[in-house]
This record gives sequence, C-alpha cells and structure tokens, in this order.
Amino acid sequence: MKARTRPVVEGLFIETETGLRLSGSRCKTCRTPYFPAAAHCHNPGCAGSEMEPAQFGPRGTLWSHTIQNFPPPTPSKYDAPFNPYAVGVVDLTQDGLRVLAQIVADDPRQVRSGAEVELVLAPLYRDEDGVEVVTWKARQL
Repeated sequence: MKARTRPVVEGLFIETETGLRLSGSRCKTCRTPYFPAAAHCHNPGCAGSEMEPAQFGPRGTLWSHTIQNFPPPTPSKYDAPFNPYAVGVVDLTQDGLRVLAQIVADDPRQVRSGAEVELVLAPLYRDEDGVEVVTWKARQL
C-alpha cells in the first residue's frame, strides 16, 4: 500500500503475489468458511467448533448485482460528490463462500451478473487527514 493509505479495517484482507485475499476462518470439522473470521462454527449441523485461519479469493463469479443510486446512510463514508456504483454478491466458488462487494467499473450499467470477477484493493474514501482509506472490491474481468 502507498504511504498515505490505510485499510478500512486492519487484517480484513491481504495482498499476495497471486492477488488480493480476504482473511477469514474455516471450521476444521465441517470446513464451513467464514468472512470475516469467526471464533466458533455457526453451522447447526456441525458438532465441532475448532477454527483455523483461511484466505479467500482472488477470483469468483458475480452471482447478482444492483446499482446503488443514492448515498448510503451513516455510518458509511464516501467522498463527495456521491457517484452511483454497482454492488453485488460474489460467489467465490472455489472457497465455498459468497460475499457482498462494491464492483469497480467506469460505468456501473455495464456490470453483468454471471461475469468472472477478481478481488482488488480500491479506495473507499479519504479521511479527515487526507489519508486514502482502502478496502477490497471486485472488478469484472
């Protein structure tokens, strides 16, 4: 990351040589994935609850999406002026996990459900000190 950036939440994602990964956990017994990391397994059919660290991504399929046409309510933050963006459910099929993500696109109307996407590091907003706060998003391939 650049010197004047910071993650929106420390430890939520990690940059690797093969792409951005989400940091979570997986139950050692039933293999259920969790993002963000969970301290215990919440699968009602699982008798175990020992968790192990896991990383998810960087590629998946955009399962469904919509366009956010109005500013999100507080406590969400964004740089003014608000610009509509696509948001969708990304199916990280290799990992058995679905996550909600903003979709990086010049024109959110060009985003298509069913498209292959990859996780990317992208700006969310600038804080009061001018530091760029970054988070994970998805980009259509």
